[in-house]
Amino acid sequence: MISAGENTIPELLQLRRELAAEYDLDERRFAIGGRNFSILSVQDSYALLDRIDPEEFVKDEQMPYWAEIWPSAIALSSWLTDQLTMEGKRTIEIGSGVGLVSVVAASCGASVLATDYSGEALRFVRYNAMKNGVSLGCARLDWRNVQCSERFDFLFAADVLYERLNLLPIANAIDKLLKPGGKAFIADPRRSMAEQFLGIVSENGFRVTSISTKSEGGSQPVPVNIHMLERKAECR
Repeated sequence: MISAGENTIPELLQLRRELAAEYDLDERRFAIGGRNFSILSVQDSYALLDRIDPEEFVKDEQMPYWAEIWPSAIALSSWLTDQLTMEGKRTIEIGSGVGLVSVVAASCGASVLATDYSGEALRFVRYNAMKNGVSLGCARLDWRNVQCSERFDFLFAADVLYERLNLLPIANAIDKLLKPGGKAFIADPRRSMAEQFLGIVSENGFRVTSISTKSEGGSQPVPVNIHMLERKAECR
């Protein structure tokens, strides 16, 4: 668990030095839900391609998507502050990247577990949580083989529906990680792949409600859909 407080300052500074020695960093500010957030990421994620071990890539085909702050994460962060009661909710984010959604959810009173397949990403999550004065947990999670036995009230994911081979594993992970009565919120910039995913979850016991919104964090707004998933048997 990453805890906020004065005793985190030396750790924060040390982690910033370590990250700066390994990456070209970019720090952006976001005004979300009446609060300002400072989020550290990588300046150029494409520069990380040279760091991928070919043998590891053949095994996992993992690209450094974690290193960017995607429009869907900005839109989902803003939407949850306006539309959800987070206080006291046990929450997990899958594919958290550098942790914007998790940090914002924690700032709203949720008990958050931020997860990503990349251990590199979780270092940025730790930094961003300390920088913004919130407490949350971090863990590595492979949605193809979920080992987490805990169940959650809310599950968040932003910009994870980009490869067909991930669609069924993500659907299975959601089913395994949600409590009875829990809800998942999946944000996506209206990719065609999302339609296939919604078909999969609809065929496997989930009702989908889609909300249209947009990300305001860039030079121009980006349309984003937030898909709320609930088990059909619990919607009666």
